[in-house]
Amino acid sequence: MSKPILGTRVVTQIGILVNDIEKACQDYAEFLGVENPGYTITDTFDKTKAEYKGEPCNARAKLAFFNVGDNLAIELIEPDKNPSTWREDLDKYGEGFHHIAFVIDGMKEKIMLLERNGMPLVQKGEYTGGRYAYIDAREKLKVMIELLEND
Repeated sequence: MSKPILGTRVVTQIGILVNDIEKACQDYAEFLGVENPGYTITDTFDKTKAEYKGEPCNARAKLAFFNVGDNLAIELIEPDKNPSTWREDLDKYGEGFHHIAFVIDGMKEKIMLLERNGMPLVQKGEYTGGRYAYIDAREKLKVMIELLEND
C-alpha cells in the first residue's frame, strides 16, 4: 500500500451548492432534526486575496455548516453572481454536490503535488485562521476537492 498523496484520508466536509441558503438551511435542519445554524458571508477580496483560474476573484458566498459527525460537516454554499468555482458549477450543473474537503498541512506543496498528478488548482483564498484551495480532480477522482489548511 502506498502513502496517500494528501497525507490524510479523513474527509472533513461535504460541500453542496444551493440557490437559496435560507430555504436549504431550514430543509437540512428539519431533515437532520437540529437547530438551523444560519449562515455567514465570506470576506471581501481585501481579506481573502482569492484567485479564480489565476485571476483576482471578488466572488463571495453565503455559507452554512451542519456538523454531522465528530469531524464532518455539510457545508451549504450560495454564491453571488461573480465568477468563481461555486458560480460556474451552480450555473453548469445546478444545485447539489460540489466538493469533498480535507484538512491538510503544507498548502503550497500539496497544490504543486496535485497539479503534477493531473489535478489543477481552480480557486484559492484565505479565511480567518487559514486558507483554502479548490482542486479539479474530476478527471481522476470524479470530484472537486477542497484543501483546508488551518493556522
